[in-house]
Amino acid sequence: MNDLTIQFLRLRPDEDADIPLPRYMTPLSAGMDLFAAPRGDLILDPGAITLIPTGFALSIPRGFEAQIRPRSGLAVKHGIGLINSPGTIDADYRGEVKIAVINLGNKPYTFQRGDRVAQMVIKRVYRARLSIVEQLDETTRNTGGFGHTGV
Repeated sequence: MNDLTIQFLRLRPDEDADIPLPRYMTPLSAGMDLFAAPRGDLILDPGAITLIPTGFALSIPRGFEAQIRPRSGLAVKHGIGLINSPGTIDADYRGEVKIAVINLGNKPYTFQRGDRVAQMVIKRVYRARLSIVEQLDETTRNTGGFGHTGV
C-alpha cells in the first residue's frame, strides 16, 4: 500500500473542535468524507449555490491534488451536488477548504454542523509539456464528437 501524508490544520480549533477531520469511512473507501462547519444551520433553497466551510486547510505534497466530489446519497435523495465537480485543490493552496454546493432538488435543504457534505480523493498530477505540431496523428474516431457513436 502506498501511504501519503497530508497535513491538516484546524483553522478555528476552539470553535470547530466538534467537527471531525476528513476521514475514510470504510477500509476500502477511495475518498475521505468532509464535514460541514457552518456557524449555524445553512438552508439552501432550490437552485441556490453556496460555499460550505469545513474549518480546515491542508498541505498536499507536490505532484498531487485533492479532488472534491459529491456524495451520492445527497445527490440521489436530495438533489444536492457540487457546482464544479470535481473541484480541484492544488498543492500550493493553503486557504480554508470550502465546498461549492448547489441544490438541484425541488425543496430547501438544511446543512447542519457536522453533516457529511462531500468527499475528497487524493490523486497524482502530471504536468504536461505542450508541443506545437503541423498535424495530429489520425485515429479511427478522428474528429467524431458528442454522440458520434449513437445514443
